[in-house]
Amino acid sequence: MSTFFSPSPASGQKSFHFSKAQSFCLVLVCTLFAAAAQVLIKLGANALQSANPLAMLTNVPLVAGYSLYGIVTLLLVLALRDGELSILFPVISLTYVWVAILSVTYFKETLNVYRVLGVLIIVAGVAVLSKDGKQ
Repeated sequence: MSTFFSPSPASGQKSFHFSKAQSFCLVLVCTLFAAAAQVLIKLGANALQSANPLAMLTNVPLVAGYSLYGIVTLLLVLALRDGELSILFPVISLTYVWVAILSVTYFKETLNVYRVLGVLIIVAGVAVLSKDGKQ
């Protein structure tokens, strides 16, 4: 009896897989979506008048932000299935970079020298850790 979660297709269909480059690009897209989710959550939080659960559930930006996080989670499952965790996981830290940029843009937050230095360290770290090492 075949189940929905069967590891191999029972009907002869080929299973879809991403290349390592596609997995990398998908994780990069996930970082952008996750940063957008953070902005939506912040916008929703700013609009809350109280900690009333009903107000939170009817707050469109808040619900949209958490829904976007759900989509990111599903996309990450697909990307991580076919990619190398040790290469892809550091890329997720780029979310911090996008959030810093979006915070300046949408919330008029300031970046001091330490924050800029931190962002540069994250970008450099991702660049180093993402190298395959194969020549």
